[in-house]
This record gives sequence, C-alpha cells and structure tokens, in this order.
Amino acid sequence: MAASVLPFVRGIDCSNYDFTNGNFPRTIGDMVGLRWLKLDQTGLTEAPEELGKLQKLEHLSLKRNKIDKVYGEVTTLPCLRSLNLRYNSLRSSSLPQDIFQVEELTTLDLSHNNLRQVPDGLERAKSLLVLNLSHNNIEAIPSQLFVQLTDLLFLDLSHNRLETLPPQTRRLVNLQTLILNGNPMANYQMRQLPSLTALRSLQVRDTQRNVLNIPSSLEALLDVGEVDLSQNGLSRIPDGLFVLPTLRRLNMSNNVMTELHSAIDLWSKLETVNLSRNQLRSLPESICLLSCLRRLYVDSNNLESEGLPAELGRLPALEVFSASDNKLETIPDTFLKCVSLKKLILINNRLRYLPKGIQYLPKLELIETRGNPDFKAPPKPNPHALANAYYNIDFSLQHQLRLASAAGTVALPTPQESGTLSKQSSLDAGSNTSLDKDNVRKRGRRGRHQQEEADQDQAKILKGLKDVAKDKNHKSIDELKAESLKPRKWVESLEKPTLDYSEFFEEDVGQIPGLTIWEIENFLPCQVDESVHGKFYEADCYIVLKTFIDESGSLNWKISFWIGEKATLDKKACAAIHAVNLRNFLGAQCRTIREEQGDESPEFISMIDGDLVYLEGCRTASGFYTVDEIELPARLYRIHASGPSIHLEPVAVHADELDPRHVFLLDAGRKMFIWTGIKSKNTLRSKTRLLAEKINKEERKGTADIIVCAQGKETEDWWEVLSSESDETYRPSVIREHVTEEFVPFAAKLYRVGLGMGYLELPQVELTTRGKLEHKLLETNGVYLIDCLGEVFIWIGKQSTRLVRAAALKLAHELTALITRPTFAVVTKISEGTEPMIFKTKFSGWNDVIAVDFTRTADSVRKTGADLGKWASEQQTKVDISALFTPRQPPMSAVEAQQLSDDWNEDLEAMEAFVLENKKFVRLPEEDMGHFYSGDCYVFLCRYWIPATDVEPDAKNEDDDPQDDFQCVVYFWQGRDASDMGWLTFTFSLQKKFESLFGSKLEVVRTRQQQENLKFLSHFHRKFVIHRGKRKPVKGEDWTAPTEFFQIRSSGSTLCTRCIQIQADSSLLNSCFCYILKVPFDKEDRSGIVYVWVGTRADPEEARITEEIAREMYDGVRRTLNYLILPFCSQLPRNSAS
Repeated sequence: MAASVLPFVRGIDCSNYDFTNGNFPRTIGDMVGLRWLKLDQTGLTEAPEELGKLQKLEHLSLKRNKIDKVYGEVTTLPCLRSLNLRYNSLRSSSLPQDIFQVEELTTLDLSHNNLRQVPDGLERAKSLLVLNLSHNNIEAIPSQLFVQLTDLLFLDLSHNRLETLPPQTRRLVNLQTLILNGNPMANYQMRQLPSLTALRSLQVRDTQRNVLNIPSSLEALLDVGEVDLSQNGLSRIPDGLFVLPTLRRLNMSNNVMTELHSAIDLWSKLETVNLSRNQLRSLPESICLLSCLRRLYVDSNNLESEGLPAELGRLPALEVFSASDNKLETIPDTFLKCVSLKKLILINNRLRYLPKGIQYLPKLELIETRGNPDFKAPPKPNPHALANAYYNIDFSLQHQLRLASAAGTVALPTPQESGTLSKQSSLDAGSNTSLDKDNVRKRGRRGRHQQEEADQDQAKILKGLKDVAKDKNHKSIDELKAESLKPRKWVESLEKPTLDYSEFFEEDVGQIPGLTIWEIENFLPCQVDESVHGKFYEADCYIVLKTFIDESGSLNWKISFWIGEKATLDKKACAAIHAVNLRNFLGAQCRTIREEQGDESPEFISMIDGDLVYLEGCRTASGFYTVDEIELPARLYRIHASGPSIHLEPVAVHADELDPRHVFLLDAGRKMFIWTGIKSKNTLRSKTRLLAEKINKEERKGTADIIVCAQGKETEDWWEVLSSESDETYRPSVIREHVTEEFVPFAAKLYRVGLGMGYLELPQVELTTRGKLEHKLLETNGVYLIDCLGEVFIWIGKQSTRLVRAAALKLAHELTALITRPTFAVVTKISEGTEPMIFKTKFSGWNDVIAVDFTRTADSVRKTGADLGKWASEQQTKVDISALFTPRQPPMSAVEAQQLSDDWNEDLEAMEAFVLENKKFVRLPEEDMGHFYSGDCYVFLCRYWIPATDVEPDAKNEDDDPQDDFQCVVYFWQGRDASDMGWLTFTFSLQKKFESLFGSKLEVVRTRQQQENLKFLSHFHRKFVIHRGKRKPVKGEDWTAPTEFFQIRSSGSTLCTRCIQIQADSSLLNSCFCYILKVPFDKEDRSGIVYVWVGTRADPEEARITEEIAREMYDGVRRTLNYLILPFCSQLPRNSAS
C-alpha cells in the first residue's frame, strides 16, 4: 500500500495478535495521525519503541499483556488522555514519574497488577478524572494524593488491603462513583462520606460494615442512586440510608437481616432491591407502595406464604420477582394484576399451586418452579389460540391518531352517504337467490339490468368529455394551434417513429455531396475519417451514405450498411437499425441496402470508388459484456476438525506440507484434488469430499473434476499441480508427521472499516463469548476485513459506499504487511451474496440450506421466510378500523330487505347441500336444510341465473330471447367449534370435482359461523338455525336429553335473522327478543314441552317467525311435544331454565 495512506489512519485495533520475540510491526510508527491504539493480549513484555513516534496518540490500551515496566516511550506522548494497563505485571517502581506529568491524562487504569503502594508521583496527575487501582496489594493511600486529585469522578480502590482512607478524601467534592469492595475496613468510620456531595454510586461490599461504622447523617447526598452493602453481616438496614431520596438500586444480600424496616417506602424512586441470602421471614406492607420497583430478589430466606403482603402483586412496574429457596406454598392472588411481570422465579420452595390464570399475563416470559415436588403446573397458553386471535389491534386513541397522521386525512362518509344500502352494494357484499319464476319477470329484470349498465356507460363518457375540456382550458392558444387536426397514418408512424436522431447524427449530415461512413461502437454509430474510407475490418460493421444531386437539382441519398463476416450480433443489429434511423433523419425515400463481406453489389463498390480493403480483427469494441476466464491460483488446505464442521488451514503448495494424519484439499480451478493420509479419519474424508462437491456446484457450476488420491496412489496430475511453483516435479520419498498435536488454528479477526472526514479507522468487531465469527455480524451497509493470517478477506456489503470500499482495499494491503505472515498469504475481495465456500467455513453456523414450506408458494417463502409464525410476530397488524369512528349505518327497511331477498332467490335456480361426516362430504337431508351445528362443516352448491347483456335494440327479431348464462357459487360454512380439517378436506376433494365440472364459472366463498353474507342468508327465508355441538353426537350410557334454549336475533336487517342456541339461563331473557325453550320429560327425549317466549318490545313479525321455527323444528319427530306461547309477564316453570 502507498505510504501516503498511513498518516490518515486515526485508529487501529491490533489486539489478540502474537507480538512476542520482537514481532511488533514497525509500520505502526509511520501512522503519525493515530489517535487511538489497542494492543490488548499481544504478549508484549514492554512498551514498544514505536509508540514514541505517535505524537498525536490520545488513547492507548495495553491490557492483558506481560508488561513489567513502562519506559519513557509512553511519557513522551503529549496528547495522551487514556492509558489502560490492567492485567499486567506492573510493580510500584515500574511506572516512571514523568508519565503522570502529561497534562491531558484523564483516565488511568492500573488494576489487576502487583502494586503494593500507590505509584510515586501519581498526585502530579492533576487532570485525572478516572482512577482504577483495584485488585492490587495496596495497604495505604498517601494523604497528599487526594489533595491534588480534586477533579476525580470515578475512584476504584476495591480488593486491596486498605484499612482506612485519609481524611483528605473529603476534598473529592466532584466524586460520583466510589468503590471500596473487598477491603478490611472494620475500624473505618467513613466520616468523610457526607462531604462527597456529588456521589451517585457507593459500593462497600465485603468491607466489614455494621450499623455503627456507617454515618447516620447523609442528608447532603442528594444524588446517590446506587448503594451496595452486601456481604457485611448487617442485621438491619442502616438508618442513614433512609434519608437518600434518589436511591434507585439497593443491594443488601448476604447479610443477617431478620426483618425489613417499614420505612422502605421513603425510597419512592427505588427500582431494584436485592435482599437475597438473609434470614427474612416476612416483607413489610410498605413495600407495596414502591410504585417504581421493577426487580425484587428475596432468594434464600425463610419466607412463608403468610409473610408476603397481600398487595405485593399490585406493584405496577414489577418485572422480575425471584424468591427461590424459601418456604412458599403459593403467592398472593394480586400477582394476576401485575401486568408488567416478565420473570417469576420460585425454585426450591414448597409450592402447591399458583393463582389460576397467572400464565396468561401479557408480558410474562419465564416461570421457574423447579424443586417443588407437590406443585401442579398450570396449563401452558395455547399458541394456536393466540395465532388465531382476530383482534390483534391497538384500539388506543393515540395509536389511531398516529396512524391517521401517517396516512393523511381521510374523509369519513356521512350518515346520508352510507346510510342506504343500495342494491348494487348489497350484491357486492354477497347475496342469495330463490326458486325460478316465470319468464316475464326475468325479462323485466334483464331490462332493468341493461338500463343500469347504460347509465354507467353514459356517466363514463360524460366524465371523459369534462376531462378533455379541462385540459384544453389549461392550454395556451399557441399550443392549440400547433396541434394538427389531421391524424398520422399508421404506415407513417411505422416508417418514421418520433425519435430524436440528433443523439446519433450531426445536423449537417447529408447536406454536402460526397461519401460519409460510420462504424458501430458500443451500440452507437461513430463517423470515421475520410482517410480510412474503404478499409473495413472483418469483425466490424459500417453505415455508408452517398450524397449526390439528382437531375432536378435537389439532394438525394443512397444508404447501405456493410456487415463483416466475423462481426458480433450487436454490431449487425445496430448497423441495420441506425441505417434506418439515418434515412428517417434525412427524410429520404430510398431503401437501406444490406451488404455482406465478400458479396458486395457493384453499386456499393462504385459508391466507394472501388477502394475496398479487408483488414483482420476489429477496431471497435462490442457493446456486450465479455466474460473472461478467471485463472485461479492453486491453493492447498490442511483439514482439521472444528466441532461439527471442519477448519481449512492454508499451507504452502508443496509436497513437504503433507502429513499422513490429515486430509488435504488442493484447489487448482478446473481440478480439485483430495489427498487422504493413511492415518486420517473417515469423517474428515467425507466432510472434505462434501465441501469439494459444494464448491464445484456453487462456484464452478459443475465444471470442475474432483479427484480423490489416497496416500501412495497419487496420480501424475497431483504431483504436477503440487509442483507447479517449481520447474521439476517433486515427489518426497517419505511423508513425515510434522504437524504438532498442540496445533491451534489462528483465531480470525473481524474488522469494520470506518471512514470519516479525512481519517480512516480499523476497529475490531466484538465477537460472542465463544470467540467465533457469526454471519449476523456482517451488516449490508458496511465493509469488513477478515484476517485469517494465511488469508485476508474483504467483504463488501451491497449498501456500502464507494469511498469505504476503496479505503478497504488499501487497508487490507496495509493489514497484510502489518503482521508477519507466510509467503502464500493472499487478499481476496468478496461481494455480499457471492461468498465462496472457503470464506463461509470461517463463520460458525453459516449454511445455505434453502428454507422450504410445501404448504405455500416459493414466492411467498422467499418474501417472508419458511417460519411464518416468526415473520408474523415481527409484523404490525394493519387493520382499517375507521368504521369504528363513522356514524352507525341506519338499518335496512323491511321492504327493501324483502325486495333484495326476492331478487336473489329469483336468480337461484338450484341449491344442493352437503355435510362433513366421517371425513367425507355426504348429501344433507331435506329436513335438515337450514339447521347448522357449530361442530360441523357444510357445503352449499348454488346455481345462479345471469341475464344476457348483449341485446341490440335494432334487432330484427325482437321475440327471440338472448342466450342466458349461469354462475355456480360454492359456500363453505364452518362452525365455531369445527376444526380447519374440514376446509382442507373440501379443497382436496369436493372442490376439485366442482372445478372440473364448472371451470371458470365456479366461485368458492368460505364463511364462518355468524359471519355469513346477506345473499347466503336470504336463501333460508329468515329460518337460519344454529345448534350447539355436532349433528350426530356420540351418546354414551349416561347420556340424557339436554334442555335446548334458542334466541332469535336480527341485527341491522331482517335478512340477518338467525335462531341461535345459547346457554339455558333465565338471566339471558330480554324483552326485545323472542326465545324458544324445549324441555324434555325423560332421558330418551320421547316427550317434552316447547315454550315460545315473546318479549313485550319484540317485533310482531319476528314473533310469528319464532313460532314457525319452533313448530318446524320439532314437528315430525317421533316424540310427544306440547307447545306453549308465553307473553313477557309470564314466568318459565321451575327448573326449566336454570
């Protein structure tokens, strides 16, 4: 890479490389513009000398190394602000005093070292804001330290041997975080604590605190939000903490508290309380007043069910309640109202039950009840019921206003506009028909239908005329004059299309007598110089124009196009096309003549004065893209096991790299060799062969040959390819075992290229806890470098910018030269979506298994993925609920409803019904027509008459009827308690037969219980009865005839009249409705009585329909029934409806 790029690098992360034995890259010193540098876990034993050249360095991290002394290189950095030396071997004398005199130093981390005392000169770092001296062996803090460091914001002195702090600690008035965990401070009274007025976090875990050595007057600490007093042996909460009004997190775990003070409600902003591993037997009632409490931990105590406040579950913000290892038998029922609860952990208790329905809390994610032998778990929520939930809508006013503002203002219809249900709109919603009528009524219907269509056509024509008039009004007078009243002939439009030929030819073309020649280059004509006229290349095409003056003294033209015998297809086509364009541009009446090489006409030869010379090759390039054969260099990989997959370690292409314990893959482009050692494992052989097959299929398109060579049976091609870098074929006499057993593959590093205003950055992407690369880390808008030591990959996202791509190419070469690498290391550029298999093996779990769902189309799977449930959970349900905000639609009048019913039933020529029984559809008996059961599925095949519309008024024979047509509609009715298996059975059996019979005239309408359309309901003449259960229930030995109770409903229109079976309960009676009650007298239902109950405000017509339904429902059955009509004031007999 050019050295000029190095000064623009602002930051680089070189962590986890091996810089031992003097392998530190010298080119780091050339990055004079470096602002931050990370050298974590690189094996360094001292600060490199090259750091002294980085005069602009601000942040330096040397974590997890073996540095035991810091020399003067770091002290010469004038702009250093942050220095991280944690996890090293530093001693107190390892740090020079000059390092603390850097004026810009604000952050210093010396934790996890071997310091026995505070480094000398640390008090000179007056600008320090963050100081971390934790996990050392410091025994005392010098008093002069805090005299100078008064600007400290963060101080960590945890896990040392401190017994006290100097009195000068009270000077730290800006300190916000103080950490003293793990120090033997039994005699330290913390008298300086009230002076730290800016303190926000106090952590004194395991510091031998008790009630006496904690100050009681902490009123000055107005900003403390976190206090950690765990592992201190406290018997109660210190009184001084109750005056902290802003406390948010309190940790009192691992103490000996037996009770909790009732003044806990003073912490109104408390969010997290940890009281685990104490001796608590109960919680105070005042804890229920903490309205902001989100997490409550009371594990490993002596809590019993009676010790939990009854109102504990009413905490509105509670998300986590953990009470493991207690003596709880249950939890309060108020947890059912804890709508924010996400985790409920009750492991190792004495649970017997939980409040019924707690598993249905809306945000609950986890219920842990292990270790409770007598506990009976509640049933899990039914995922199918959640998936079939219809009202997955946010009905809140704020959400609807937000949707309205996003979609724009929508004019809602007024009651006058939406009040009347017209005949046409009702037909769109779905309708019904009846038996055939006489031919006279059909003629009348046909006439009305044609009149409606004529009115619609006239309205369309009138609207078109208005639009034309408006357009003319907007045009100026000049524009109207410019329009030609005479239309162009179709021949003229074909010969002279309206094109802009000035893009192809100049204005003075054909205006001067002479010869003009164009050659075709990249689909366009390019004029050639007169000196090369007549010299044609065999792989080119030309257009020749001869301009002359005819006998009348006007200009005339001859146009020809010459085709070379080796010309490409695009040049031939463009020569013919542009020859025609030239003729149209000149307005010539001549024809364009095709001339081919070797078969030129005498007229063409005379046009160019006989000077015709053929030249080999071509002078212009083709407009098509040409695919060049990619020559892949030979690469040799050693195969290692890596969990369930394999790791490909690149090695030099040489026979000395072979090892009999391993499998090797030699990729030579058109040939792929798999060499198997005699001691290699069969699993590695199979996985390597599978990998080679994938490479051949996806990258080589099946053109490569895969050759398997066992040790001792190698082919000549194997040795030739393996010796391609040398002049002679090399065959080793003995293949030795030279790969060590302790071999560990190089941990790949993932960098994301950063580009800013005049600088470049190369930070490492933080990997998961396993330290493996994952495919999800690659974002489509970024460019990444993957360093695998022997290979460096440049991965370019589809949405990345051009400048970042260019920067990545330069940084990749710089990164290659930065680290000591083998001679066979290569840099490979990869675009998103074209990743090779070698690259994919570097990532964990990257597979190209195509998601398949055979119940949906391939296009649907490609858009949403195979897991439809996961896709649906991420989508926002979009439902138009504007109807909820519109005025209620007025009911349809009885006259209009009757007219619609008559029209629909008049068009109904035939209707056949089927019911699903024993997984087959059988014909429904005539006496069961109109009776539906909520546990069954029904199919109704309806044939409708469609009037002819092609009647001409001037027809000679007016008595002849036009040819009528028909349409078949299949209604599939599914009960509320029926499964979807009925619909699947219908689609794969009965629907196939109907489609073969009726073809395009068939329409299938699926409807569910009480969602029927008006047309379907009209076929039953207001006698639509819905029963509970199945049509043929299973009757056991203890079966008894049930009491049946029906209600007559008709909402919005008499067409919607339904007789629905409901629960037999007298509290459901309403004076606006009519009811039917059938009471059996014996178990076999051989006798009984039927009551028809009519409300005082019920419609008389509806009462008549009710009586008819009751008589038709129970007449004709082999049982004795009595009928009794009861008015509203009458009472049902006792025990008839309970």
